[in-house]
Amino acid sequence: MGHSITVKILKFYSEKCKGCLECEKACSQVHFKTKDGGEKSAIRIIKTDKGYTMHVCDQRGLCLDMCPVGALTRKKNGVVWLEKEVCIGCQACVGFCPIGAMRKSDVRIEPFKCISCGSCVRACPEKALELVEVPIADITQVVYYKLGA
Repeated sequence: MGHSITVKILKFYSEKCKGCLECEKACSQVHFKTKDGGEKSAIRIIKTDKGYTMHVCDQRGLCLDMCPVGALTRKKNGVVWLEKEVCIGCQACVGFCPIGAMRKSDVRIEPFKCISCGSCVRACPEKALELVEVPIADITQVVYYKLGA
């Protein structure tokens, strides 16, 4: 694990988004085997007065140290991963996530989040989503900056 470790994160092109929510449907298919989208999707597309914004985990990993049972780890590919078998459903990560991207579902005990699988990218008819590779060091610095540390 050198300093050149990268992670794939979602990039959103708001000017291309038409709000069809195919990305949310594809995501809920990955996590819950349903096309419900919405509450069962790790990615959320939000309509604003200026168009659309995306709300999703950015893989910064501030939640990693919050899990009392060590269910959150960073995979070799850089993605923050929740081990369902280890998770006790305490929701500490859900409450702690500074951007609210760790999701809670009514249909199971453990939370869920974006795993940078790219299903939303493939599902988007407008090409408004892209998986981009960034150095983990860069996003960590941004998070500390935003918190004012």
